[in-house]
Amino acid sequence: MALIIHDLGGEDAISEMERGLVQRVATQQVAIEKLEAQFAQEGAADDKQLDLHQRLSNTLRRNQEALGLKRRAKDITPTLDQYMAEQSGA
Repeated sequence: MALIIHDLGGEDAISEMERGLVQRVATQQVAIEKLEAQFAQEGAADDKQLDLHQRLSNTLRRNQEALGLKRRAKDITPTLDQYMAEQSGA
């Protein structure tokens, strides 16, 4: 969740509704990754597992689109005072 929130600009940049979607996205990603690990370990997947994977993937994509798939820029540039303080300490 923390990485997704960071991509969205940080805790201060998201609404409570977005936070709920972030939780769903994180849960769906974990579920998909668990299925994929199972596929890799077993060397195959049955039709029911593939159907679940497809449905989770599609729901994940829709939720990601609702959040916005693009990264939001976050200004991490130090202020002039911060920069000068860093330089004087060096």
